Amino acid sequence: MREGWELKKLGDVCDILDNKRKPITKKDRVEGDIPYYGATGILSYVKDYLFDEKLILLGEDGAKWECGDNSAFSISGKTWVNNHAHVIRPHREILDDSWLIYNLNFQNLMPFVSGMTVPKLNQGNMKQIPIPVPPLKEQKQIVNTLDKAFKQIDQAKANLEQNLHNAKELFQSKLNEVFSQRGEGWVEETLETVCSKIFAGGDAPKENFSKVMTDEYPIPIYANAVKNRGLYGYTNIARVNKPSISISARGSGTGHTELRLHPYFPIVRLIVLIPNSDFIELRFLKYVINNLDILRSGSAIPQLTVPMIKKYKIYIPNITKQKKLIEELDSLFIEIQKIEKVYQQKLNNLEELKKSILQKAFRGELA
Repeated sequence: MREGWELKKLGDVCDILDNKRKPITKKDRVEGDIPYYGATGILSYVKDYLFDEKLILLGEDGAKWECGDNSAFSISGKTWVNNHAHVIRPHREILDDSWLIYNLNFQNLMPFVSGMTVPKLNQGNMKQIPIPVPPLKEQKQIVNTLDKAFKQIDQAKANLEQNLHNAKELFQSKLNEVFSQRGEGWVEETLETVCSKIFAGGDAPKENFSKVMTDEYPIPIYANAVKNRGLYGYTNIARVNKPSISISARGSGTGHTELRLHPYFPIVRLIVLIPNSDFIELRFLKYVINNLDILRSGSAIPQLTVPMIKKYKIYIPNITKQKKLIEELDSLFIEIQKIEKVYQQKLNNLEELKKSILQKAFRGELA
């Protein structure tokens, strides 16, 4: 650190107001206009308040604490805070609020987090977090520099994210065009009539199972999930042996499709469609499904069922036309993926730039 800077523990430079916070169960909350905060932000609005000042919240549980996870944030005015966020008031004669927030969000706080099943940043550990404390005037100067730099970076990120969105919209627009301007020769069918099988996955195998691929268990098990294509584990039993399309049938990823070319075992509400090659090409079936407005049933958790999928009406041309359209759509999709990769890399670079600037700030190289 620079000369004149001190390294202090958070508990020595802040008042911790956790004893004043109070949770309210959802059924007991009286609706109002006062923000009700949890570990990561506003959960709802209530009628009464616990605090009426500028404070800092830092997630105790239910948050993320690695570098750049923004686990600390400022609140002000009348607020209510539950017991999942620490409530912090800096000693403002020596510590600037924004300086502390920038530092907490830059640090990797995971070494101070305990608990495997339910990770938690308890108060005792939180108080031990080291905070660099330059002279207050210097803190404010560095914060001003960071604010200006991050405003420019955030604007650049917003522009890139819009470009990324536009690229995805371009492909969807082409997909919509293909299926809305069909021309002659297209016929209406249901998914049931163009598929040889439609069924849902069940329970995962309790035996014949491995979390990793082995010579004994080489067949992937796919679940109703989006991350990592829904990979759950491996077995030696293949319930699907033909190329197919799978659809996530429940949760936030409802309607997500995957092209599956190799044998696998589907589980947990993953719906499988095996096309009848006399009627429809495999890749064309995927494009058809991706263009559907997948309906959702149920109030709390969106979900699809096999009977719902079977009834969806689609329009398809002959196999020759399908193959031609597949070539056109695949070619555009590849180009869009290239564009998305470039934009995503630029977004990653901006995040790294933020970390680099913060690192310089807390080494005293921005003052």
